[in-house]
Parts: sequence; structure tokens; C-alpha cells
Amino acid sequence: MKRFIQFNDEIIDSFLFMQLSDLSKTLTRNPSLEVEYRPHAYIHKAVNKLYVSHFWSHRPAEDTWLGFASDVYLRAAGSWFHTDEEEIERFLHRIQASPVASTAKQLAVMSEDIRLEEICKKERPGTKPAFAARRRMYRQYFTAQLNTNLVKSLPADSLLNALFLMLHANAPFDPPLINKEIEGAMPFLQRSIMSMFEVRSTREVIRLTEDITEVLEEILEKDALNQYFHLPELSLNEDEGERFDDLKRKDPLANDDRLEKEKTGEEEIEEEEFRTWHRETSDLGESFLQFDLDQGTQTDLMGEGIREGEAGDQALAMVQGSAQETSRKDFSHLPAEQMKKEVTGGGEAAYGKENRFAIPIFKKAAPPKPEEAERYKKQQARIVTLQKKLKHMMEKMLEHKRTAPRSDLHAGRLNKKLLRFFLEDQPRLFYKKQELSADIDASFTLLVDCSASMEDKMEQTKLGIVLFHEALKSVNVPHEIIGFWEDTGEATETKQPNYFYEVITYDTSLKASSGPEVMQLEAEEDNRDGFAIRVLTERIRKRQEKQKFLFIFSDGEPAAYSYDQNGIIDTHEAVLEARRLGIEVMNIFLANDEITEAERATVQNIYGDKYSLFLTDLEELPQVLFPLLRKLLYKSIQ
Repeated sequence: MKRFIQFNDEIIDSFLFMQLSDLSKTLTRNPSLEVEYRPHAYIHKAVNKLYVSHFWSHRPAEDTWLGFASDVYLRAAGSWFHTDEEEIERFLHRIQASPVASTAKQLAVMSEDIRLEEICKKERPGTKPAFAARRRMYRQYFTAQLNTNLVKSLPADSLLNALFLMLHANAPFDPPLINKEIEGAMPFLQRSIMSMFEVRSTREVIRLTEDITEVLEEILEKDALNQYFHLPELSLNEDEGERFDDLKRKDPLANDDRLEKEKTGEEEIEEEEFRTWHRETSDLGESFLQFDLDQGTQTDLMGEGIREGEAGDQALAMVQGSAQETSRKDFSHLPAEQMKKEVTGGGEAAYGKENRFAIPIFKKAAPPKPEEAERYKKQQARIVTLQKKLKHMMEKMLEHKRTAPRSDLHAGRLNKKLLRFFLEDQPRLFYKKQELSADIDASFTLLVDCSASMEDKMEQTKLGIVLFHEALKSVNVPHEIIGFWEDTGEATETKQPNYFYEVITYDTSLKASSGPEVMQLEAEEDNRDGFAIRVLTERIRKRQEKQKFLFIFSDGEPAAYSYDQNGIIDTHEAVLEARRLGIEVMNIFLANDEITEAERATVQNIYGDKYSLFLTDLEELPQVLFPLLRKLLYKSIQ
């Protein structure tokens, strides 16, 4: 089972997204800049965001990269430094009342991009291939759009398409006949649009655009229907969503009268049945679940008579769900004594900006039940051979530590290589064997993703965890095993509870009776991987061992409240931060089915190729894990 419900199975290419993010930060020299996908590309300095267009998706890999890169070049190397935002703001205020405002805005963006492209290619010649690919793909798109808009008789849209093709033509371009009015103004439009190659500032771009707009207001009856380029009205915050005025009705009432007398509160109330069907709504429209009243008298009623909705209401009954409250995964009433730590989310970014409202809640494992102990014994029997192999590997490393000689000493046993006595002033000719009391100076933290997407992988994952626990316990290596998930039902914009289920702690890890608690791990809800890694990194740093390991058993798909797209970047950054602190971070993907390329790419993008292990059968673990583990553990016994 991959998903319970998945309305959009498109997976973001996390590696491409991280490349675009790094490129944007480098070009703008702003480490706080974020990249997001939008229908159109633009930059918003006030919130430190650069938006790249969905237009480049679903193309060959090279074209996709070049398209997105060209957006970043234009906005990060172009708009960020060379666009006069005050001029843009003044232009937007002047153009608001124009009957062709959308056409004018798009023409301004089209022209400004021409100027910025030439600046980018001059300052950074390496951007030329990206812009060449951008022009090629846009020419194909606007040629198709021009033909479509001519058939649909959309003069403004057709003119925008034709002007774009004039600006980007790699051969002589003859504009088609759109209508007589446009045909008469075409010489002026051609001359003006080609002047865009000579402008040197945003102010000159706006001046030429306004000259063209004055002519367009005379020859166009309607504004452009489609939006090919976006000029955000950032000062009005229109890019952040709809304003309240946008939600109000625009069409006028059939009658616009008001009550002559104001209500006094002593009026008689009469019950009257109100049917949702009437002549005004007899025809099907675009608005679903909406009641339109076009006739009636306006009153001073302010809505104090609001009542709570009921299941029997006509509109609400259409979308009433069948979900019921469950108690199995309801953690809102967790006993206080079971919580080890709870931190109130206060909007601070101690664990990363994406996790500023996440709250870590540590929950102790319950005493294992008899059936859990029985299931654990069965799991032990399945991995006993692999456990012995892992234990034997660790013991061989310890034996190598005991017998490996230390050379180049001033005292000890005499080395056979005596030539240095004659060649060096202070020769080191002696060696000693190691002491016999070597231990593995390391600690392990096994972090287990308990999200819903792990439902089909949890049994195989628990089998791998049992293997690690028993092997580490057999060679006296301290470790802890923690499951993590986010409570979906309690998550809000300002509070996202994240649970850490401590099934095995450092204090209990080496006890003979420890282990059956692992059976309590289950697939729960969401997963905020970057936050979990940061919280555990903070704990691991306090350990005294020389070598520290953090193994994450996860399918590599972070998904939590407001954490979809940015979750991949946040998790990747959390991994890099842990590694900078000397913690070896590795992801282990245990599946009972074939691993898809998308799953493999997501994990590798976050953790790196060398530190991402993919297993569909636990029997593969020795061949895949042991060489890497040997290399990492050897550091701890040097």
C-alpha cells in the first residue's frame, strides 16, 4: 500500500529543486532566499522568495533543467539587481484603470525580460545555453498559442503571441492578419517592439510599454483573456492570495433598493420555507454549492442570527463525509507521566525555519505484553544467522585492533627496517602491539519513520531493527531506538505536535530482557523528517563516545503540515548539519516490494548515494551494509 488516498501522485524532483535553490542563493548572495514553484516566474524580495514556473515541467530532463535554470538566471541575476521596483509599482498604479491592463502588464514583463536576458548573458556567458533553450521552447509554445487564439478570435491574446514571436524570431517573421484595426497599427507596433532591444533601464521599458498601451486601448475591444507572463502587484500583496474584495460578488442585483425603516428588534417573526431551487438557479453554472440571490431588498441585518450548520442542510449534505473519531491514534489526552519533554512552539527557528512551530513530545514505551514478547522471539529466530555475521564482523575488527602494531616509536620492539638509522637524524626504529582491552567506542541511534506511508514496510523494517538491536547488544555497543511521527489531527499553523516513541533507550539497550518493545512500533500519521533529525542530533551531541551514528529507517518522503515541498530541502539540510557535527547519518530503506525509481531518487537526493541503502530482502543486508559499517566502525577503534 503506497498511499491511503493520493490525489496527485506527481513527485517533486528533490535533487533538481535543491540545485535551483543553491543556484538562486549563489547568484543573489542571499542564503535566506527560498525557491518555490508557481504558474509564472517572478521574484518577491520582501519575503525572500523566488518563484520558478511550472511551464518547464514534463519535458525531457535537459530541457527541464535549462528552462528552470533560465528562470533562476532571469530573476536571481537579472531582476534581483537590475529591475527598478519603484518604477514597476508606479506603472501598476497608472495602468489599473486601463481597459487593456492585463495586456500592458504582460507586455512590460516580456520587454523587461529581453533586457535582463542580455544583461545576464553579458555578465555570465555560461547562461547562454539556458536562454537559447528557453527561446526555442517558448517559440514552439507561442506559435501553437497564436494559431489557437486566431481560431478562437481572441485579438489581444493573438497580438501578444505575435509580438513575442517578433522579439524572439531567429528568422524573418511576418505577423498574421488578426483584424483590420490591428493591421493598421502593425507598422507602429513592429517599430516600437523592436526598440525594446535598445532600452537600458526599467524606466525606458515602462515608457515604451505605455506608448504601445495608448495605441492598444484604441484598437482592442477586449483585454487579453490568458496570462502568459505575470507582473505581481507586491505592494498590494496580491501574489499571496485573494483579497477579501475578490470574494465579493461582482454582478449587480436586479433591484438595488433598501428598507425605509430600520429594524427596532420588536418586529414579528414569521416562519417561511425557503427552497434552494428557483428560476434564478435553474440553469447549471460554474459555481458548485453556492446559492445566488439576485433579487431582494437590502437591509441593515448584520448577521447576528447565525446558526450552526447541520447534516441535513442541502448544500452541506452533498459533501458530508463518513469519517469517525478514533481513539487508537488519538494522543491529545496523553498522560502527563508518559511525557518526558514537551516544548511549546513559539515561532522560533531553533530546529529550522520550516519547523518553528513543531513541538517535540517524548513518549516512553509501555511494558511489553506477552504477545509482543512472543512475536519478538519469532523475529529473533529469523535473523539469528545475520546477527552472528554482524557480531563476527565487529569482533574481527576488535581483534584487528588488538593485534595491529603501532610503528615508528622511540622505544619498544626493534623494527626490521634499519636503513633509517643511517638516513635520519632522529630515526624511529621501534614498534609495540596494541593493548588487549579494546572496545568499540561508538553509539548508535536508530530513528524509525512511523508515518502512514510506512504501513507496507513496517514489518520488514522492524525485522531489520531487531537485527541491529541484537547485534549491537551482543558486542556491548550502547544504542537507542526511537519511532517518530506528527499528529495530523492536532497540527495547526502555529502548533505541530511531533511524537518520539522511545522503545529502546541507552539505559536499557544492553539489558538482556530489552527488545520486545520494538514490536510496539506501528505506522501512525505524518512524518517531519528534518525536525526529527535535528532533535535527535541535539541529543546525540551530548554523548561521550568517539563515533556517533544516526541510522534513519524511512522511505524518504517527508510529509507533514505545510511541509510537502520544502520538507525535502529541510531534511537534506538537517542531514548536512548533523554530518558537520561529526555524526554519521545513513538511511536504510527496507521494503517488501520493488523499490521505484522515484523512491530511490528521493532518498539519494536527501542522504547521498553512498549513505542510502535499499533492501527488498533482509538477506541482502550483509552484502550491502557490512562493508560500509566496517569502514565507519573502524574509525571508532583507531
